Amino acid sequence: MSRTENRIIRKRLANAYLSSVVSISLVLLLVGVGSMLLVNTKSVSDYFKENMTVSVMMKPEVSEADAMAFTEQLDTMDFVHSTEFVSRERGEAEMVKMLGEDFLKVFETSPIPVSVNLTLNADFVSPEAVKAVEKRLMEGFDVVDEVVYQQSLIDTLNANLSKISLVIAIFIALLMFISYVLIGNTMRLGFYDKRFTVHTMKLVGATRAFIRGPFLARAALMGLFSGFIAILMLLGVLFFVKTQFVQLFEIFRLEMLLLVMGIVLVAGVVICVLSTYLVVNRLVSLGKDELYY
Repeated sequence: MSRTENRIIRKRLANAYLSSVVSISLVLLLVGVGSMLLVNTKSVSDYFKENMTVSVMMKPEVSEADAMAFTEQLDTMDFVHSTEFVSRERGEAEMVKMLGEDFLKVFETSPIPVSVNLTLNADFVSPEAVKAVEKRLMEGFDVVDEVVYQQSLIDTLNANLSKISLVIAIFIALLMFISYVLIGNTMRLGFYDKRFTVHTMKLVGATRAFIRGPFLARAALMGLFSGFIAILMLLGVLFFVKTQFVQLFEIFRLEMLLLVMGIVLVAGVVICVLSTYLVVNRLVSLGKDELYY
């Protein structure tokens, strides 16, 4: 075989391995994005729950000083995530904006009480927990006149978040299956031209384990290398999200990123090795006549 032919063969092999690495890396990038969503499902759920507002309306005779003192008490309670004091003037301005400037003219005194808008910790955002919070506020503080929240919103929020978690889990399962199929096909195409070499090794008495060894080692390295490339691309995606969607980026728990990186690397190695194992076993099992089909 001439040098030119050897060079052409080496170039084709290099292109085949490069295309395999690129294909596997792109698939693992999808695995990484899906895993990032999965491990941050609770963070996303908590974010939506902790942005639901509960309004605590004060009795008409309660002064702003007393309401401010009540707000400070609320900040120390276990179910409170954040509080926002709403003065009578601010409440009037909001009502005028909603109902028009003539709204207050029909009243001799302002009907708008001072109030406190609070958000609850995520663990307390459920129909039963919110009712318990309402009871604690109504029975524990004389200044409270009414606790206002949307019961239907709480029910819908909890139901939809449960559905979202299920959808993400199903998405990850489908993604892993698709990854296995795509990477398996890539590995099969990459090793199919080795079938004659495998057949020759089998004829001289090589065991299946001996034949599989080099292929599995190469597959593990390819999966590891592809995983590193996928991680770099994932970091690029996260950097883009951080620059373009700051609020969305704040939901993610970055300490989980190491776990996601581990998932990507393990997925790359396991899927490549498993696919190669199955492909090589098939090649070893081929008869002489089947090598040409």
